[in-house]
Amino acid sequence: MSANSPPGKSDGGDPQDNRSLPSVPPNAMENLGARIRDLDVDSIRRYLAQKLGFYDQIESSTSSEKVLDEVSLEGIVNWIKSERCKNIITLAGAGISTSAGIPDFRSPETGLYHNLQKYDLPEPQAIFEINFFRQNPKPFFMLAKELYPGSFKPTPSHYFIRLLHEKGLLLRHYTQNIDTLERCAGIPEEKLVEAHGTFYTSHCLDCRKEYPLEFVKEHIFTDQIPICTVCPGIVKPDIVFFGESLPERFQRCLQEDFQHCDMLIIMGSSLEVQPFASLIDMVPDWCPRLLINREKAGVRSPLLRLWGVMGGGLQLDDDSVRDVARLGDCDDGAQDLADRLGWGDELRALVASEHERLDREGRVPAAFPSRSGCTPVSTTLTEHKL
Repeated sequence: MSANSPPGKSDGGDPQDNRSLPSVPPNAMENLGARIRDLDVDSIRRYLAQKLGFYDQIESSTSSEKVLDEVSLEGIVNWIKSERCKNIITLAGAGISTSAGIPDFRSPETGLYHNLQKYDLPEPQAIFEINFFRQNPKPFFMLAKELYPGSFKPTPSHYFIRLLHEKGLLLRHYTQNIDTLERCAGIPEEKLVEAHGTFYTSHCLDCRKEYPLEFVKEHIFTDQIPICTVCPGIVKPDIVFFGESLPERFQRCLQEDFQHCDMLIIMGSSLEVQPFASLIDMVPDWCPRLLINREKAGVRSPLLRLWGVMGGGLQLDDDSVRDVARLGDCDDGAQDLADRLGWGDELRALVASEHERLDREGRVPAAFPSRSGCTPVSTTLTEHKL
């Protein structure tokens, strides 16, 4: 913690590695089958009898006490304003970027997976599978050319997270997104954990030589597959494909961050992809959790919770003591929360001034700023056409 950090807060820098805590969040699905096999028939009958009302469910002796003064958005606002709230962690999915024009993955009709037929893939997810990429990188780079931002700008959701940082409340922002809009919004790099990687840097798959964003961009927009200048390996953006490990920074930061979290805000995520989805269960039992999303997410099956097969997930029913859902578009939810906190005009002014600055500076693509200290690598080398 630096001298400039508020009391009781982390400064958001890289955590120390001397903690004897788990290095990865619990992946509930890994031992799901084994635990289900251990369930006996009598426990299944008991669960069904409870659901059918044949006898009352026994109250747990460890039931949680009420955390918020009222389990509502207003209760969340009061908590954030209180002295107890000093270290907010935000978790973000594709929903915070859709208003910028970037598609999410799973929405019917408009989602990315729904519109990949033209790439003639064995299955939609293959475009992000590392083994398929090694054999046939062309579909990915064709898609990357389409998705490269033209005039994408951070959304009010991104700037709300920046506002949390400026208020001294943001411990860390964990994002599933690879669009780098958080960086463009001015959220400091030390506050970011890009759990699924980023387009910001790239590496050769063979020799691991690093390349700046400009190198890959120039190749993609000239319909060429980027090839390493040192060896014949393919240069791949540092986004996490299926079959690859998550970034080391993700595993390192969560060891330290979540034990200190006193407010969790989830924005625009379906909470379906592991291990990111399990992060909601890593905060302390008393930590309030707010979901800002178009629909409820992160709610676990009562049957699996009863048997302890999966983490508890969010409890968004009448029995909730700490979990609140603000359903609707992320930007509306972020602005609503800012208004209630008394930051509404500040957020509107920040969005307007930053968008005006990006327009004035001609930041196109706005979501992909140049990396400080990196000079674009010459593209005069042997190249593969797409």
